[in-house]
Amino acid sequence: MALTYHEQLDLKNTAQLRELVKELPAFASDFFRAMEIKKATNTRRNYAYDLNTFFYFLRTQNPYFKDKDIRTLPVSILDDIQPVDIEEYLSFLTYYERDGQLHRNHEEGKARKLATLNTFFGYYHKKGMIEKNAPSVVDVPRVKEKNIIRLDANEVAQLIDNVESGEKLTKAQKCWHEKTRARDLAIIVTLLGTGVRVTELVGLDIGDLDFDNGAMRVIRKGGNEDIVYFGEEVEEMLRNYLDERLEMTPEPGHENALFISQNNTRITVRSVERLVKKYASTATAKRITPHKLRSTYGTALYQETGDIYLVADVLGHKNVNTTRKHYAAMKEERKRRAANVVQLREKE
Repeated sequence: MALTYHEQLDLKNTAQLRELVKELPAFASDFFRAMEIKKATNTRRNYAYDLNTFFYFLRTQNPYFKDKDIRTLPVSILDDIQPVDIEEYLSFLTYYERDGQLHRNHEEGKARKLATLNTFFGYYHKKGMIEKNAPSVVDVPRVKEKNIIRLDANEVAQLIDNVESGEKLTKAQKCWHEKTRARDLAIIVTLLGTGVRVTELVGLDIGDLDFDNGAMRVIRKGGNEDIVYFGEEVEEMLRNYLDERLEMTPEPGHENALFISQNNTRITVRSVERLVKKYASTATAKRITPHKLRSTYGTALYQETGDIYLVADVLGHKNVNTTRKHYAAMKEERKRRAANVVQLREKE
């Protein structure tokens, strides 16, 4: 039986994780084994990337670790790492070169890597294998709140019109437009009309669509299954594309995929990103990505309902504070408008 998209992704992540763990201290294997029951494969792989960077820093920047074999370090070595070492690491992350490649991290990237270390040290501290957790006493880098970049209503309409007509595309792009028009419309409208993540969209199979109930089955971050509902506009574009899709002959292993590339394989995240960028550039000067289309949907839903819990549920946020953080500015705008709703005296 052919593996699903998410099963294939898990195998790929697991293979990458195993290679990364080979470069870490041997005791790190216990940490990753414990993570298997509560963290998705891509999360564990990201932990491994972050820890690999941390031990690279120790080996190349800290004299104490310079001549030591990272693989043979005992777990007790974590007690020798002081908070100041962690602070030096965060400073190092700002700008460094490795294997001829430049790496940069802003405050958000530093905060994530500090959280990885906190979890890593915390595991061994909880198990009584080390006496302290140095990262836990280091101040978390302050992440600046970013304005939500999203499309306005007129830009959404213009974007869909441009995908439909293809008039504003270059001559070279127009050559492919007629072949991919139905698919591209279905992708753009689905992203705008449901707020699904790009990874959730590319993972859709034909069997995940339920037109009787206006719903689709998606696999969320962390591997949880969820049902996302869609409206008439999304349904129309999906049905139009599906008529073409059922006539296609995908490559082996891609027979169930909903969205198919020109190579007759499941469309990739990168391809959808390029597709969105291509069409969005014809409708707005804003730098639009699939995630910005998700933000556009979340914004519209919050403006219409004012229900942050509903927005969190529909977007698949496990914690409503994640949603509240992103839409805090909108909440303030609603509060400002409310100031003039109640009139104390009739205007003459």
